[in-house]
Amino acid sequence: MTRTPGSDRAVESAASRPSLLYVVKQVELAARAQMDELLKPAGITALQYTALTVLRRRDGLSSAQLARNSFVTAQSMADMITALERRGLIARRRDPGNRRALLISLTDAGHELLAAHDEAMDALEERMLTGLTARQRRDLEVYLNRCRTALSDLPPH
Repeated sequence: MTRTPGSDRAVESAASRPSLLYVVKQVELAARAQMDELLKPAGITALQYTALTVLRRRDGLSSAQLARNSFVTAQSMADMITALERRGLIARRRDPGNRRALLISLTDAGHELLAAHDEAMDALEERMLTGLTARQRRDLEVYLNRCRTALSDLPPH
């Protein structure tokens, strides 16, 4: 086995760095912790906030669709829907095309809660992206969407 100068260091350095999957998870956990702090006064969690933002973008989803788009299990979503409906932030209605299905929508109170937090969430995202140029920000968004698409059957949203 022939070794070139510095080759062991390159392998060692790659092995000592955390994997990209680990870094992505750390970013997600840090963002969620910050979101939970920002949302605590409103009495909702980052996961509930995420579900509400999905409904703002795509009104009238089924519980299963909302769960998939919010990255939670169907059981977790069922509990979340109950809590959000009890708070008056969402409403369920019968699907006119399938009377057995229920579609979920934001209420006026849900829209107001999101609007009240838009500025704080925008500031959190800005803080996360500090140090990146406008081009790097666009590239990061493209790359993350490509990664998500590669691992998922969900359409980009």
